[in-house]
Amino acid sequence: MYRIGIDIGGTFTDLVAVNDKGVLTSVKVASTPQDQSQGVLEGLAQLADELGLPLSGLLADTQRIVHGMTVATNALLERKGAKVALLTTEGHRDVLEMREGLKPERYNLRLARREPLVPRRLRIGVKERMKADGTVETPLDRASLEKAVKVLKREKVDAVAVCYLHAYKDARHEQETIAILQNALPGAYITLSSDVLPQIKEYERVSTTVVNAYVGPLIRRYLARFEELMRDAGYGGPVLIVLSHGGVAPVEEAIRIAAATVLSGPAGGLAGARHVARLLDIPDLVPFDMGGTSSDISLVVGGAATLSNTRSIAHERIALPSLDIVTLGAGGGSIAKTDGSGLLTVGPQSAGAVPGPACYGRGGTEPTVTDASVVLGYLDPEHFLGGRAALDRKAAEDALDRLATALGIERIKAAEGVHRVVNTQMAEGIRLATVRQGVDPRGFALLGFGGAAALHASELARLLNISRVIVPRVASVLSAWGMLATELRYEISRSHIGETGTLNSDRIRNVFDDLEAAGKTRLEGWFDGTISHIRSADMRYGEQIFEIDVALDQIDFTSPNLLEDIKRAFEARHRDLYTYALEDQEPIVINARVATVGALEAPPQPRARSTGRRNSEARTREIYLGGWVSAQVLDFDGLSPGNTIAGPAVIEANTTTVLLRPGDVASVTQQGWLDIAVGG
Repeated sequence: MYRIGIDIGGTFTDLVAVNDKGVLTSVKVASTPQDQSQGVLEGLAQLADELGLPLSGLLADTQRIVHGMTVATNALLERKGAKVALLTTEGHRDVLEMREGLKPERYNLRLARREPLVPRRLRIGVKERMKADGTVETPLDRASLEKAVKVLKREKVDAVAVCYLHAYKDARHEQETIAILQNALPGAYITLSSDVLPQIKEYERVSTTVVNAYVGPLIRRYLARFEELMRDAGYGGPVLIVLSHGGVAPVEEAIRIAAATVLSGPAGGLAGARHVARLLDIPDLVPFDMGGTSSDISLVVGGAATLSNTRSIAHERIALPSLDIVTLGAGGGSIAKTDGSGLLTVGPQSAGAVPGPACYGRGGTEPTVTDASVVLGYLDPEHFLGGRAALDRKAAEDALDRLATALGIERIKAAEGVHRVVNTQMAEGIRLATVRQGVDPRGFALLGFGGAAALHASELARLLNISRVIVPRVASVLSAWGMLATELRYEISRSHIGETGTLNSDRIRNVFDDLEAAGKTRLEGWFDGTISHIRSADMRYGEQIFEIDVALDQIDFTSPNLLEDIKRAFEARHRDLYTYALEDQEPIVINARVATVGALEAPPQPRARSTGRRNSEARTREIYLGGWVSAQVLDFDGLSPGNTIAGPAVIEANTTTVLLRPGDVASVTQQGWLDIAVGG
């Protein structure tokens, strides 16, 4: 039996199949932005061909498909979501536009006003009001609601977000509203704030609910199409969707909480990084995922990833729990150019999958990071993607010549400059991602994955004073592989619990017990595996306006000192982040959170497929490292556990290339991966 992971990126779609013995087969095909499912089908056909099976045979022998996607992300970035209306409490229609009274760039006086996802004519106030304690001040006015429904019908909206004041305390008005909307607008995607984000903070709740409605119809349409294609191709098993918090959920849940899919692809990469940390017993990692369009940077501390509920994607706040991932506009397809002052810049614009870098021969003419890698000798044009595609060296050289002319330097210096600029940008991104979590990256190992990361990882480690780099054999498809090491996960919260100094211990125990029971109910009836619960809380001091996430798993909830233990846990986390704690002040528990986790069978220990290739014949290639040097060229699949390779060297796989600089020494692990000691 096989398990298949699918990761759709901006440039490539990666697919991985793992059998019961742990043998991994992977393919990488061009993404099809116009219809992502077509790229998936092409990849599945190629995967079946690699395994010597017909597509129907592969799918019939597949136990589980786990899918990460960029449908929601692209809709937000390109502002191509559904036509959405917002129903909210009368007098609160402009919360979406006022935001929190803050601009995204508060000191930029020329910052253009950004239009909300819902235009003002479709933000409609409904006469009703719930008090902060959950009691009704103004009952839901049916005449007011019916008037709003007439507007929605006339405007032919695709989706409706319903967000009433204090609905997190009592959702009865939202429930009454959805009953009327479903009858009046059959086929429309309708979402409630009490269902999507039942917690305090009005703007965050409104924004998250609106985003959910904005991307929901697209997610519903894509997943319905995807399931239909899989059934027609012969697959009868479950499809699980990777969500932003790193867990997976059935298709119905992904459609219900569509906003939770905006980091679906990168979340798979971090799931893979956690699995690498367990396999190699390296609990502290900086996962660095460099693809064709962007780079994602995250953190694994003690084998666990950090979550955040303050994410903004394309300037839209999404307050659902998500993995804390920093995304940079720096990938293999990032375009290099000169700015108005003649300085060299790289990204964030990307050549994408179409037309792609100039060397791809698909019509691209602008110089990219990949074109620079060809000119510097790091990539072999004759053996790209294992020889299935050839790169156009002349097109890459022509593109870099135009950049060099604009800079007034030689072609090779322009190519070297592109690498230096993009490496500096990515190193700075890693510093920000680690230091803001109170972490010194020098004590961590750098995990390089994604198609382009292994060319840059060694130099990034030098810039950051990191001494160890890990490059898995599955580096270029680690996100797709990591999706197979995820777990079912439901996030449930309850808002505004109270101050630790005045709370009753039994009350807070009951809150968490109720949340666990609700999470267990979500899984019961269709999942018969092991279920566990992860407890945490959003907490702050009384005068602060932002909360921090505090893990409560190590706390004994039966202890008579429960509240004091929670306070100490908050103070320890506050010190980690800000170097101090106010021990004479009582912190406030704003949100109690429980993650209910259903354990799925992890993939077996990875074993590389035997290709029959060996590194018996010495090969060398001239590469540019401040000057032309002769580097040995090795086949990644021909390496055996225990081998060591000293730089300068180029190690080539079908879907990635590893660059070892002088002073680097790579050891091959039992998994066939590279453990690189970075030279000075």
